[in-house]
Amino acid sequence: MPQPPQPIIIIKRVKKSHGDHHGGAWKVAYADFVTAMMALFMVLWLVSSSDQVKKAIGGYFNDPTGKGKDVGNGMRGAGGESLSLQKDEMNRLKEKLEQAIRTSKPFQQMKEHVVMTVTGEGLRIELLEDAQGIFFQSGNSDPTTYGKDLMSLLSLEIGKLPNHVTIEGHTDSKPYTGRQEYSNWELSTDRANAARRFMQENGMREDQVTQIRGFGAQNPRVKDDPEADSNRRVSFIIQYQPAPEMNPGMVAEGASGAVAGSGARSSAPGKK
Repeated sequence: MPQPPQPIIIIKRVKKSHGDHHGGAWKVAYADFVTAMMALFMVLWLVSSSDQVKKAIGGYFNDPTGKGKDVGNGMRGAGGESLSLQKDEMNRLKEKLEQAIRTSKPFQQMKEHVVMTVTGEGLRIELLEDAQGIFFQSGNSDPTTYGKDLMSLLSLEIGKLPNHVTIEGHTDSKPYTGRQEYSNWELSTDRANAARRFMQENGMREDQVTQIRGFGAQNPRVKDDPEADSNRRVSFIIQYQPAPEMNPGMVAEGASGAVAGSGARSSAPGKK
């Protein structure tokens, strides 16, 4: 008996096509888009940032390692570029205050007794006394009329600044004879504190003063003549603004770490 024919099995193989290869061009376009958006957001952030942040960022790109002029890496010391930028600003402030004193008739006769110097700590403004006492009454911590007028002018200008302020009191070496248990140490500190109170009442912010220092007669301005009248003085130091530090992924503005203090007091003699 003949065998039935074997069924014919047809296998259809479907060839899948992936289409043409695009070479990853879309990835390049997407990367360009993301880069452009990042640049846009950085520009918008910089526009709204403070001058301190802008200076720090500019300094960082000029010297990313921070080994050149120390730009963009915070204040490194008196020779750092960040400090130099602040000194330029202090010089402009110094000129502005000196001009205000020169052009004011009430202050013209005392302009030689107001000395301004840009130092490593900031702008130092010194009110130098004469034999009669220009800015503070002789033997006590009460400001004179001239002293109040000048400190009012200074407080209005300083109050506009973000900088912190240190106030110092100094005397000459003549022993204080006003009353017992009160020496040049107390007098120098009390005058600095009296200046703080008056200036905060007349334009300077409450949080602006970070230190009160009383030196007695220990830091004479005229070292060869400890009894010189100009050794009796009150000094205002407008401190440099700390430069912001560059941290990975962010820029943070620096903050002053000064803590309010008071003048040291001992049994050493001082002045009136």
